[in-house]
Amino acid sequence: MATALFPGSFDPFTAGHEAIARRVAPLFDRLVIAVGDNSDKRCMFTPDERVEIIRRTMGDLPCVEVLAYSGMTVDLCHQVGAKCIIRGIRTAADFEYEQLIASVNRQQDPSIETLLVMADADHINISSTLERERLLHQCSQPTT
Repeated sequence: MATALFPGSFDPFTAGHEAIARRVAPLFDRLVIAVGDNSDKRCMFTPDERVEIIRRTMGDLPCVEVLAYSGMTVDLCHQVGAKCIIRGIRTAADFEYEQLIASVNRQQDPSIETLLVMADADHINISSTLERERLLHQCSQPTT
């Protein structure tokens, strides 16, 4: 059974994240979307809220599982039996960062491959940071 891991903070899970998950899901028997809990990051949603949002969004795909995790991504790959890590990239800066992370993961376990997936053209300008700002602004608007 071919299993891939799609890790991220997903705070929030954007249309770009969803598009990548839907594009790669048919390539694997099982796609595990892993919501990372990074204590250094100030998140808008709790890990449990993010897991629930993603489960609702991706619930129509039976091959997709969603879970929360902390710790090293490679360790989670071992736990779920994933031999591939999925990462989305929008820009050259994303590529450079993801290339570094992939190299570190490869040093930890050379049998785990990283697949960098280019964002769709209409999702290149979507980021979790901008989406959080939009949501915060939307919440701070007075209702009439």
